[in-house]
Amino acid sequence: MRKIYIPYAHAKSVYDIDVSFFLKEKVNTIFLDLDNTLDSYRQKTPTQKAVELKENLEKAGIQIYILSNNTGKRVKEYAEALGVKYVNSIGKPFASGIKRLLKNDNLKPENVMMIGDQLITDVAAANRAHLRIIYTEKLVKEDQPTTRFNRIFERPKKRRLIKKHLLREWEEI
Repeated sequence: MRKIYIPYAHAKSVYDIDVSFFLKEKVNTIFLDLDNTLDSYRQKTPTQKAVELKENLEKAGIQIYILSNNTGKRVKEYAEALGVKYVNSIGKPFASGIKRLLKNDNLKPENVMMIGDQLITDVAAANRAHLRIIYTEKLVKEDQPTTRFNRIFERPKKRRLIKKHLLREWEEI
């Protein structure tokens, strides 16, 4: 199994992770995937769950960035409605966009954690950028066409992670 696909931790959903976990891990910034991690790709505005998550993280002194491969309009409208920073068309699984963001915003990788629902894009990009990544299950069954294609290649990798006990639950860290 290539290390690039091994996440730091696993969670059923971003909404299941307790804020105290991030504080314990000395995280002050979270890079969060949008589609099927934070909300369905069909969701144009943040759900109440997303708003509450953002508020709870902010109360703890943790800022959120949405990092998405999706187009500008969709990501911009959602992120602005949520009141968080964002980068669209970030280029995951490549790390150059993430590294540029870290440098431009003067963020220390050791204080940043990424959260996403795809091994092929999110986990690979985070590992290439030397960030800890929490890999989540997708929120809804439906995926965009490109994501459905990616999941074909993801399934055997995920099965290997499970078989080799490489998916550590966030509560166990």
